[in-house]
Amino acid sequence: MTSREEYLQRFKRQLDEWNDDIDELEVKAREAQAGAQARYREQLEALRKMRDDAWQRYTEMQRATVDAWDAMAQGTEKAWHAWVDAFDDARSKFKSKD
Repeated sequence: MTSREEYLQRFKRQLDEWNDDIDELEVKAREAQAGAQARYREQLEALRKMRDDAWQRYTEMQRATVDAWDAMAQGTEKAWHAWVDAFDDARSKFKSKD
């Protein structure tokens, strides 16, 4: 596993990317026809929830003691893959509604 600092930097980069994606999709949702806006809002809410859950874990990891770091990193790694997959799936569904 990478160092604590590298891990946190990678995590933060992913969160920043998700924030950018959400911003982009929000613009798209505002420009959508009325009928599609409700579907877009639902997808955006799901994306925001995943991002917020990941952000909370990131904050917890920043505060983790040296003793707790390894266990927390292992648990986060499992959750991380689920978040990435779920975020990519939700984002692709959103984009496929063009």
